Amino acid sequence: MSDQAQSDAPLRRTSLYEAHKRAGARMVPFTGYEMPVQYSGLVDEHKAVREAVGLFDVSHMGELELRGVYAKQVVNFLVTNDIGKLVDGQAVYTCCCNAEGTILDDLIIYRAASDRFLVVCNASNRAKIVAVFEKAAKDHCEFVDRSDETALIALQGPKAWQVLAQAGDISHLAAMPAFHFGEANLFNVPCTVARTGYTGEDGCEIFCPWDEAPKVWDGLLTVGAPFGIKPAGLGCRDTLRLECKMALYGNDIDETTNPIEAGLSWTIKFEKGDFVGREVLARAKERGVTRKLVGFEMTGRGIARHGYPTKAPEGGEPVGVVTSGSPSPTTGKNIGLAYLPVALTAIGSKFLVDCRGKDVEAVVVKTPFYKRK
Repeated sequence: MSDQAQSDAPLRRTSLYEAHKRAGARMVPFTGYEMPVQYSGLVDEHKAVREAVGLFDVSHMGELELRGVYAKQVVNFLVTNDIGKLVDGQAVYTCCCNAEGTILDDLIIYRAASDRFLVVCNASNRAKIVAVFEKAAKDHCEFVDRSDETALIALQGPKAWQVLAQAGDISHLAAMPAFHFGEANLFNVPCTVARTGYTGEDGCEIFCPWDEAPKVWDGLLTVGAPFGIKPAGLGCRDTLRLECKMALYGNDIDETTNPIEAGLSWTIKFEKGDFVGREVLARAKERGVTRKLVGFEMTGRGIARHGYPTKAPEGGEPVGVVTSGSPSPTTGKNIGLAYLPVALTAIGSKFLVDCRGKDVEAVVVKTPFYKRK
């Protein structure tokens, strides 16, 4: 779950901006914010997350709170997954679709209590998702946009929980399963710690008060130093999530794609009852889709990039498009994701990627490209 750079409006800054500058980050415009794309280098940061631990500022994300007796019903009607099955302290990944069954955003929903839910959305979609949830909540439950008062820090990697243990008493959270969360004081700052992430590694995402984030960030870098911690930017966040075939909103999914063709059918729970887009998605499931999002490796010399056309093995007119592509620091291969006609989506299927006018061979492979042991 993330989003693409956009907009020429004046850039906002997270409360960690000065910390990024001190660390020598290269800052770029991203979803209306000035964000760090890299510090020591994309590959160096990528490897730190895979082998030790990396620290990300994701405070640009949106945090929306719904409270009240009917908060659960409101949220459940707006998303594809079944929020009714969550227990207190549990979270779930889901899609939020429009009436046409295409994806407005991908979200994580956190159940804090039977009458209190937190929705985390992508920064580029915040205004859109706020409007959708605020309208649905009207006359049914309380809705508050907490984004501007909430910072979000991601601590990711095989040593993430060892580092977190130096920040405060987390003994009650250490055995917490994935997609669960709880409260903890880190460096005497009240935080919510969730076992979630966007890298394919173990780790957590830490919600804390906006103004207190620098204290938590600096503290984690200090106690994490013996464990090899490194601040990590948006550049390696993209390569890490791509290796794990995690969708990027604005690239792999958007309002022209539905969850079924995007490989996110598992987020759709038709049996829960009515939800926005249900009828259209049920028909799509019944009749099948004409294209699918698949992972591929380049077998010829070339790097696939977002937007490059794809062609059948014999060439000719484009039949699809690359949505994400990059060299993979972990596998050493040039990998990507693309929408292809169903006939070309079986593992081992060969096709061509038009890399700036040059047709380069590629093959569909099993995903994820990387999975932690």
